[in-house]
Order: sequence, then C-alpha cells, then structure tokens
Amino acid sequence: MSNNNESIGKTFFVVIGLCLICAIFVAASAVGLRPKQAENKLLDAQKNILIATGMLNGEDIKAQFEKHVQIRLVDLDTGDFVDQDPLSYDYRKMMKDPAGSITLDEKDDKAKIKTRAKIAPVYLAFADGIESKQISAIVLPVHGYGLWSTMHGFLALDKDGNTIKGLNYYEHGETPGLGAEIQNPKWVAQFVGKKLADENGQPAIKILKPGNADPASAYQVDGLSGATITSNGVQNTFVFWSGAKGFAPFLTKVRQGALNNG
Repeated sequence: MSNNNESIGKTFFVVIGLCLICAIFVAASAVGLRPKQAENKLLDAQKNILIATGMLNGEDIKAQFEKHVQIRLVDLDTGDFVDQDPLSYDYRKMMKDPAGSITLDEKDDKAKIKTRAKIAPVYLAFADGIESKQISAIVLPVHGYGLWSTMHGFLALDKDGNTIKGLNYYEHGETPGLGAEIQNPKWVAQFVGKKLADENGQPAIKILKPGNADPASAYQVDGLSGATITSNGVQNTFVFWSGAKGFAPFLTKVRQGALNNG
C-alpha cells in the first residue's frame, strides 16, 4: 500500500514539476515576444494608413511611413494640436480609460462606441516627403459598430479637409461575403472624390440601398448588398466622426486654412 502511495506521490510531483516548467517557458516566451508583437502591430498600422492614402508601394513600409507621414495629436473638443509625443500615446487604450476619454450621451453616440478618447491622432501625409511641407492627405482614425463588431478604419481626406481620397477598414468581425465587403476595393472606391461635409460643414455622406446612389452626386454611395446593418454602421461612423463630437472642430480649422503652411 505504501509503495502505491509513494508511486502516486512521485507521479503527482513530476506532473506538478512539468506544469511549472511549462508555465515558466510560456511566460518567458510571451515576455520575449512582446517587443516583436508591438513592432508588428505598429508596422501593420503604418501599412493601413499608407493604404488609405493610396501611397503604399513596394518600398520598406517603416521607411516609407517615416519619410511621408507625420503624426500629430488633436484635442477633439477644440480641434487644436496637442503638444505631446504621439509615439508614446496609446489611442486604443485611451478610448476606454476614464481619465483619457468621455462617455457619450446616447443621442450623440451615432457610431455606438459608448466612449470617445479626448485626444486622437491624425496623420498628415506628404507625397513628396515631409521635408516638402506640402500636405497631400489627412488621415483620420474612425470606428463604429456594424452588425457584429466595432469596425476600425482609416479615412483619408484631401488637404481641403473635405474631399475623400481613400477609406481602409482594417479590423472588424462582420459576416464574410456580406458585411466584410467593407474591405472590398471596388466598394471602397465609390467614396473617392465624395465630399465629407456639405457647404454648411454638416456631415453629408449618404449610403443608400444598392443601385440607388447617383454617381454624379458629391455625397451618395451605394450600400452593401445583403448587409444593410453593416452599411448603416458605416453611415453612422461617418456621421459621428465628421460631426461635433468627432473631428469636426479640427476639420473646420483645416478648411479655414490651419494647415496651409504644413
């Protein structure tokens, strides 16, 4: 009987020992890979911003981004630039941080995001390089709820702060073949050349039922076939982020010439 107990005890000891060794190995691996994961995350963001501007090419992504894109932080309430290091600012984290965000009233929360960071990054793109000081696009991070998920994207505007140059949804959980078509280049291409706001500065993009948009309209685009709720989510995202609780204060200043000198 004692031999059996000793055998069970030894087996238990070995199992516990192996579990501890595995746990230590996994933890060490996670810590060791963290810098690489952060680097890949940053590289992916840079790639998606360049895609939104239409500037992505075969060059090294990091080198191209650093040559052509300047990151600035904006106070969303005032529209003013914030004198703070953008590389140390975690926008996604601040969205949920009570100290760095605001809770949106239901009537204002068109995008159904519940909270909004007080400060957001904007990306100023320079086709001929930052040294040229000639802005070719302004890229805004936008997000809003669709059918199943929060859809994250980058919206690129011309230097006038109103004409759409590109739209790139890079993260979502919408239905493949339906709502996930927000990433279809053919659908996204409809937005290029459209106006974000009307003559009075009010949100103006209208996503209509498929086939109903007038190609000659400065504001109308066709929605996604079979994905009405996702299309509505995109519509609401545009309404919110081009409105008073979004980037409107900043874009108003851009349209008044705030970036004329780069």
